[in-house]
Amino acid sequence: MKWILRFFSRSFLIRMSLFFQPLLRLYYRGSRFVDPIDGSRYRKFLPYGYGKQLRTNALCPGTLSLERHRLLWLYLDRKTTFLKQSLKVLHVAPEQVFYQKFKQFQHWDYTTTDLYSPLADVVADICNLPFEDQSFDLILCNHVLEHISDDRKAMMELYRVLKKGGTLIAQVPIDENRQITFEDNSITDPGERTQVFGQYDHLRIYGQDYYQRLASVGFSVERIFLQEDLTQEEAIRYALPQKEKIPVMHK
Repeated sequence: MKWILRFFSRSFLIRMSLFFQPLLRLYYRGSRFVDPIDGSRYRKFLPYGYGKQLRTNALCPGTLSLERHRLLWLYLDRKTTFLKQSLKVLHVAPEQVFYQKFKQFQHWDYTTTDLYSPLADVVADICNLPFEDQSFDLILCNHVLEHISDDRKAMMELYRVLKKGGTLIAQVPIDENRQITFEDNSITDPGERTQVFGQYDHLRIYGQDYYQRLASVGFSVERIFLQEDLTQEEAIRYALPQKEKIPVMHK
């Protein structure tokens, strides 16, 4: 898994996964783990990560969901009405597992955007989105901002295109023990970035001030710790992150 992630681009892996997913779903079927996004069951989940960050039981072989995807789905399903509402939704850098689900929603006006993903309806830079002010009720932008040089400009664009009263969900890797985000623009080597930031294309390690960055452009911020409302058996069965919070922003 480390070798695959190191030498193949995400866009290539997305295209190849469309062929391999049904085979993986069949090969790994079982009863130990469940993906709550579609209810499929498996005897094991696959490892996933970069460098020393390889995590066991992280990647669902049949849907390609990760821990954070499954956690977010449970939040959307159990704690919001978003999945049932008629909404205009923007999905930045769409995750494959959600894309396949959300494209089927007849009650959503669903648009995807990215610079490189083959799943993008609109090819665009998050720092210069080609949408009018206050266009969307809900924006999903997960594990994107840590890749963006000018993340504050990206946050401002997300705020601009979100409707008043709308919601932005923007998960990022956060070191909850770190108060101040660490950045070093002099680190450009992919190998060194993996060692320092945890992934070859990450530009920073966010700390607690991530929430202040979002608030500084106008958002009101919530930190959702869904695990408090789940049983230990659910956390194990769904292979969820133990401490990750879901950042939910409102305009």
